[in-house]
Amino acid sequence: MVAAGCRQFEGLDTMKNLRDLVYGLYERRIEAHLDRAQAPKHIGVILDGNRRWARAAGGTAEQGHQAGANKIADLLGWCQETGVEVVTLWLLSTDNLGRPAEELDPLLGIIESAVTGLAEDGRWRVHHVGTLDLLPSHTQRVLKEAEQATDAVDGMLVNVAVGYGGRQEIADAVRSLLLEQASRGTSIEDLAEILDIDHIAEHLYTRGQPDPDLLIRTSGEQRLSGFMLWQSAHSEYYFCEVFWPAFRKVDFLRALRDYAARHRRYGN
Repeated sequence: MVAAGCRQFEGLDTMKNLRDLVYGLYERRIEAHLDRAQAPKHIGVILDGNRRWARAAGGTAEQGHQAGANKIADLLGWCQETGVEVVTLWLLSTDNLGRPAEELDPLLGIIESAVTGLAEDGRWRVHHVGTLDLLPSHTQRVLKEAEQATDAVDGMLVNVAVGYGGRQEIADAVRSLLLEQASRGTSIEDLAEILDIDHIAEHLYTRGQPDPDLLIRTSGEQRLSGFMLWQSAHSEYYFCEVFWPAFRKVDFLRALRDYAARHRRYGN
């Protein structure tokens, strides 16, 4: 019985090794044929499926969120290898803030640890996008400290979207614009005469950054759920079936390959 059990486990290990070998060969094949000149400069990622991944593995939501956080460094390394300049990671939406405290509190702790890790890595320039006032004071402090610690880093810009909602961002941008114009003595009537899309864009959380070329969402959901509503007007979308913690380099390369094959016409 023991010998039979050992042979069963050896068989499983062999299958895993064979699968890893096949994926490794496939990964290198895709990578070899990628045109780096066609790589997106700004990628936004909806890191979705942590809880479902954990449930399928018989784990807890917290374990799923931690596994998802552990995957972030891999993604950023792949992005750096392919010449991506800006990555926006949606870590926590404004809707997520309504989750029960027994789930939200550990999730916030995991996010704080992940952001701190990004700052300590030394390769990335971290920037928070979202509404700070909606977050606990400790989370606010962690995000501010990460920005300050990496402000002079000459590396890939990593936007961490925490307490982020696309509608909220547009509302905050309009509010900021109105307050700015009011401080200059501009009347509502005068502002209405001159208002254009650039005025609003200058007050977004991502002001001064290029809009995302490619938005990736994992877990099989085929919607943006409010992610970068304004900035994604001309973005390409890529929806991946795999849950975020199981996202592999081959999945990332497939997204780049799919993006490179599209003809971006911007309405022309």
